[in-house]
Amino acid sequence: MLRLEDLAELASRHAEALPARVAAFDLGGRRFDGNVRSDLMGVINLSADSWYRESVVLTAEAAIRRGHVLAAQGAAILDIGAESTLAHAARVDDAAQTSQLLPVVHELAASGHVVSVETYHPSVTRACLEAGAKVLNLTGNDRSDELFRMVADHDAAVILCHVQGSNVREVGDLDLSGDPAARLHDHFARQIEAAQRNGVSRLWIDPGLGFYYRNLGDSKTRIRHQMRVFLNTFRLRSLGFPTCHALPHAFECFEDEVRSAEPFFAVLAALGKTDLLRTHEVPRTRAVLETLRVW
Repeated sequence: MLRLEDLAELASRHAEALPARVAAFDLGGRRFDGNVRSDLMGVINLSADSWYRESVVLTAEAAIRRGHVLAAQGAAILDIGAESTLAHAARVDDAAQTSQLLPVVHELAASGHVVSVETYHPSVTRACLEAGAKVLNLTGNDRSDELFRMVADHDAAVILCHVQGSNVREVGDLDLSGDPAARLHDHFARQIEAAQRNGVSRLWIDPGLGFYYRNLGDSKTRIRHQMRVFLNTFRLRSLGFPTCHALPHAFECFEDEVRSAEPFFAVLAALGKTDLLRTHEVPRTRAVLETLRVW
């Protein structure tokens, strides 16, 4: 059971990290400043294999409608993907992803929304940035220098996801040894240096809690790991850049109330000083954050 004493002990042990501030920046006409408040990223899934049915849209028209609704509900960024991260999901090649994403990206960006595209393909990245996307949600490690240069050339931002593999569809076991925050700190220090070397100045770092590693099939192991990372996220702010978290589901615990899982994890993310929360449940998560701000 997570107790108040556990939170107090964590804060005391890493007290030097608590006052760390992160970079604030303007993007697509919006100000992102995690030192003042957290922002929400709403999810639009163009893949029929995506398990979160409420976020799945199978036509460009439906995706555009969902984007407008999410923005009205409080999403500062709209994150669009055309390939599920589930291990058994069909692979979607770069040409198919591009044809699905472009009309949605173009319309939502033209409407003034900050659009993010989740991909690890360079050709998809280039096409979507040219169509108006302002964020690359990078779910891979291959050809990262090339991708960073594209982001810089289009005056965009990148979300650096921790992926233990060449991309999110090619992961095995996750290293669960030792202190996860220390390991993530070292990983992102290298990634940030590479991004800045290639001209990127605006970025978030994402520990990748929503990815399907083989050794996280046991629900208690996975949830325990996710909770530890959420609560230790404030330690990553010493890197100087804001953090992003994809809120998980914990179906094994929530069962029929699974749509309440992301708002629950939003509490842990907020306590850990997360700056951007990626969620399928924008209105529910927004209500949780607004309630926490009353304090």
